[in-house]
Amino acid sequence: MSHVLIIGAGGVGSVVVHKCAQVTEVFSRITLASRTASKCEAIVRSVKERTGVQVAVETVDADNVAETVALIRRIKPDLVLNVALPYQDLPLMDACLATGVDYLDTANYEPPDVAKFEYKWQWAYRERFEKANIMALLGSGFDPGVTNVYCAWAQKHHFDEIHQLDIIDCNAGDHGQAFATNFNPEINIREITQRGRYWEHGEWVETDPLSWSMTYDFPEGIGPKKCYLMYHEELESLVHNLNGLKRARFWMTFSEQYLTHLRVLENVGMTRIDPVRYQGADIVPIQFLKAVLPEPASLGPLTKGRTCIGCVLTGVKNGKARQMYIYNICSHEEAYREVGSQAISYTTGVPAMIGAKMMLQGLWKRAGVWNMEEFDPDPFMADLNTYGLPWTVVEL
Repeated sequence: MSHVLIIGAGGVGSVVVHKCAQVTEVFSRITLASRTASKCEAIVRSVKERTGVQVAVETVDADNVAETVALIRRIKPDLVLNVALPYQDLPLMDACLATGVDYLDTANYEPPDVAKFEYKWQWAYRERFEKANIMALLGSGFDPGVTNVYCAWAQKHHFDEIHQLDIIDCNAGDHGQAFATNFNPEINIREITQRGRYWEHGEWVETDPLSWSMTYDFPEGIGPKKCYLMYHEELESLVHNLNGLKRARFWMTFSEQYLTHLRVLENVGMTRIDPVRYQGADIVPIQFLKAVLPEPASLGPLTKGRTCIGCVLTGVKNGKARQMYIYNICSHEEAYREVGSQAISYTTGVPAMIGAKMMLQGLWKRAGVWNMEEFDPDPFMADLNTYGLPWTVVEL
């Protein structure tokens, strides 16, 4: 019987609250907090209608450590589940340190003024979390998150060494909009327009943004899709925690229409993250773009099709070469019927709930700051099948 404080009322936050409300034997009390009370209240109404569970609402500025500390001390949660923006990871970790409460997030820290994300800022909290005897679980989404657990499970049961890893993320859905992002537009576009990066022979190799591509034939009728090499944060921890790794890459699918719009927006300066003076005021172009693009949460009823996210692993077991593909396919329509969100939010929100469940049940419990693959993958893999993200393993 535990009390979870969920901070963030976007698409992922909505899924997390709905899924926690389905597991009342673990999440006996749920509080949802955000800057905008109306967003929280809309989610709470949906949860009440679908599950009958009453969720408490609070307002908080997640950038304000003192404000978050005051909230935590007043409501006394057992865990802070952060599904706010990556900019707010460090302030929320500071608040957890000040109050002695465990922490979980789905994406690593990103400084607002530099389009760069990496774990070094959060890993720097390890000793302080150990001394405080509290735990931080980083990246409990799908990628990062489930993909890390897939790798840990494969390493535990099927490989002595994993030599090559390709994480492949395909959204084969269609929302019918000319241009829209499936999660926060500012974070999404910053991620995609960064330089690519992959691990090979013990070092990082950089590429121009979206300059490398391949075609991958996705299973269960999705078929061939063009995938682009990107840098993604789970690679940073996996290269430390997989035995024998020689190469690790991350790929994501984009339609030609999406990339055309993105190129035009880049070329005219709309993806800039530095302030521009306009009519006597400073505006950040990418933040203005976010304001005029469709709200990601509005795409739920519009999006049709499926996602397919998985890991292709090549290595050896008992001296013999083997290759394995572990993946999940998630339907946008089924996710919307269950929780009122499309599959992109669903595939991030469900693992966030499961990660919190692992911590609150004591299955994953260790003081310090940890990545997903550093724990026993078996109970998490079992819960994926139970709570809506069933996985398939194929020998290649």
